[in-house]
Amino acid sequence: ALGFLYASGLGVNSSQAKALVYYTFGALGGNLIAHMILGYRYWAGIGVLQSCESALTHYRLVANHVASDISLTGGTVVQRIRLADEVENPGMASGMLEEDLIQYYQFLAEKGDVQAQVGLGQLHLHGGRGVEQNHQRAFEYFNQAANAGNSHAMAFLGKMYSEGSDVVPQSNETALQYFKKAADMGNPVGQSGLGMAYLYGRGVPVNYELALKYFQKAAEQGWVDGQLQLGSMYYNGIGVKKDYKQALKYFNLASQGGHILAFYNLAQMHATGTGVMRSCHTAVELFKNVCERGRWSERLMTAYNSYKDGDSNSAVVQYLLLAEQGYEVAQSNAAFILDQKEASIVGENETYPRALLHWNRAASQGYTVARIKLGDYHFYGFGTDVDYETAFIHYRLASEQQHSAQAMFNLGYMHEKGLGIKQDIHLAKRFYDMAAEASPDAQVPVFLALCKLGVIYSLQYIREINIREVFSHIDMDQLLGPEWDLYLMTIIALLLGTIIAYRQRQHQAIPRPAGLRPAVPQQEPPPEHQPPQ
Repeated sequence: ALGFLYASGLGVNSSQAKALVYYTFGALGGNLIAHMILGYRYWAGIGVLQSCESALTHYRLVANHVASDISLTGGTVVQRIRLADEVENPGMASGMLEEDLIQYYQFLAEKGDVQAQVGLGQLHLHGGRGVEQNHQRAFEYFNQAANAGNSHAMAFLGKMYSEGSDVVPQSNETALQYFKKAADMGNPVGQSGLGMAYLYGRGVPVNYELALKYFQKAAEQGWVDGQLQLGSMYYNGIGVKKDYKQALKYFNLASQGGHILAFYNLAQMHATGTGVMRSCHTAVELFKNVCERGRWSERLMTAYNSYKDGDSNSAVVQYLLLAEQGYEVAQSNAAFILDQKEASIVGENETYPRALLHWNRAASQGYTVARIKLGDYHFYGFGTDVDYETAFIHYRLASEQQHSAQAMFNLGYMHEKGLGIKQDIHLAKRFYDMAAEASPDAQVPVFLALCKLGVIYSLQYIREINIREVFSHIDMDQLLGPEWDLYLMTIIALLLGTIIAYRQRQHQAIPRPAGLRPAVPQQEPPPEHQPPQ
């Protein structure tokens, strides 16, 4: 706690040196969060010399704990909701399910809709998307769907009985029955469950040949558990000849499906150079991914809910702690709240400098909006001095690495005005065109910018022809004022609107031939409801 307070400067004067001392003592005492924070600091070089090997040591220790805590039914579902994205794109799905939609699927499930029952069962089994984990509700929904003959529900009941909980007593025999019923119907979850039973002798004698057979069947259908277990059998040489290339293949497939243990196994292979060229950097990134799936990731939703409930102070404190642990989404959300000056817990004079710090950390982890924000802060002088050259560098990075239309537009404007770079009308047009190609939303502002650019180019051309003496003394700022370009854009917009209105009136005035009517569009059948996944 003291390390976090000194790192964030909440209630005390910020001191990264003192924070490092307290984090180190916490790690020596076995605190996993302190290990995770130190791992991130050594990885990013925050307050310490950057050291991949030191980061690897801390992250691996935490990842070992997270991996050992993964159950058969799966790990923690992490909701990564970025506040800035919600504001920039209000229509973009956040991954959260609306209460009305949940109630709708509950209604369908009560009416006997099997797909809705299975979907709600999975939601309550793992939790996430705004639904709290509830094994009792999950068991009830799966049981209803299984009684209707759904193989997926049977397989998940098998997983629940195999794992055991306060709701479902552990029973290898019952689990085996459900797995077999599902597998006989070709269900990959059931096939993988049978493979686990034969691999570890749960309710049946150990039989590696049958385990391999069922894992292969499940893997062929893309089920990540089957792919993971196949990789493990090849890695350890269980029932097959040890083959690291095959192990790597199946671990990669399972990781593409998001399996935490697949990331963990790949990290181990890269950390030790087993079957691959040793890469500390790749191992750290993979271990970091595993660590961020730990139980503490649930605080992301706690912080989000606090923000939505209007408690920005509580939200920003929670995001700041998660940001210290290296969560990029927490860094960007903390920066967003500070940027909006919604947290009274931070002094007004400190909001922009602290926001700048966390935008910088989020940008270093590849978040495009954060990179553009860094450019904006240096362009306008928020929390730092105005620095057009640095702003240009950040916009260029966002343009080249993330293909951001906003960054391209900003680069066009800076080339047009000669801010932080030599004025170049041709390059300005190039970046404006690139912005229009990168995003349809940029086409209107790009059109207006190009119109203004055309006038500027024409004036420059006129100055260079024979009558240059006549126009060389013309200064648009003196003639029309410093905001002449805004006046020009307004006139162009008005002319464009007038032309569109005129063409619409002409179109309405055209008489239609007798007997012809506008075609009535065929109504498409309503889409079939799908349960949440």
